[in-house]
Amino acid sequence: MEALPLRAGGEMDTIIDRYQNTVYGLALARTGSRADADDVFQEVFLAYFQSGKTFRDEEHRKAWLLRTTINQSRRVTSSSWWQRTVPLSEREDVPVQFRDPEENEVWTALQSLAEDYRLPLYLFYFQELSTQEIAKALAIRPGAVRMRLTRGREQLRKILKGAYFDET
Repeated sequence: MEALPLRAGGEMDTIIDRYQNTVYGLALARTGSRADADDVFQEVFLAYFQSGKTFRDEEHRKAWLLRTTINQSRRVTSSSWWQRTVPLSEREDVPVQFRDPEENEVWTALQSLAEDYRLPLYLFYFQELSTQEIAKALAIRPGAVRMRLTRGREQLRKILKGAYFDET
């Protein structure tokens, strides 16, 4: 077996610093669990380290990291062990906490959405990706991304209606 070329420690530290919030946040949005998001985070950067892959530019690197995060998250959530386990409590770990209570409510509402709506909304609002970039990361058409954003916003509006929207 041929060894993959090692990346310089400084380069790896720079990449992790630059993309840690993106990878961890997407993993958390996808899995709903801090422990699973930690596992996905480690697997993504291990795969990056071992791949020895060269990228055309930073946009290409970011797209690869997003796609790999989605694939690793899917691998975790589709495993038979993960599907058969039952947490000891409704949420086995401490929920994500933001400084602003409104952000906590929005995050909780976002987590209650189906993945088809949750991921595009997370990538659009939290990671500030364009619909084209989201389409590329999720391997769907840009029109499908726009439709999921529209439907996801409508579902969020219904969930948060009492807290933030007039009941008209």
